[in-house]
Amino acid sequence: MFDIVLYQPEIPPNTGNLIRLAANTGCRLHLVEPLGFDLSDKQVARAGLDYHDMACVRVHVGWGAVQAALPGRRWFAMTTKASSSYATIEFRPGDVLVFGPESRGLPTEILDEFDAAHRLRLPMLPGSRSVNLSNAVSVTVFEAWRQNGFSGGV
Repeated sequence: MFDIVLYQPEIPPNTGNLIRLAANTGCRLHLVEPLGFDLSDKQVARAGLDYHDMACVRVHVGWGAVQAALPGRRWFAMTTKASSSYATIEFRPGDVLVFGPESRGLPTEILDEFDAAHRLRLPMLPGSRSVNLSNAVSVTVFEAWRQNGFSGGV
């Protein structure tokens, strides 16, 4: 399946929602520290319901640690600064989907590691700033999974 990377997530319910998404889609969720909350936060638990034990969630001490944990993969940075739509990519199992913190997105030094073809955006109406993190991840994951025939799903 796919690997979802949340770089320095800040809002507990978004991460809880994505734990639930990972459990229901077979994706692996990677959280890159520092986190803006403690994983034991009751807002994370409430949003994730009882899916925590069914999801594969790993916490990494920094950007370099998550890169080392997922070598040899195709990596895509999701950013409002991209010109290519996520719908133009043919996703493959094992792809890594990277999302930035809710308040500021991925920092320039990380975006600079991705060539233009690996920086993707969700279409939005003119004047819109961004889509909620858990919604953006969900849209992207379900498109990638759809392209792969919802492999493993029922």
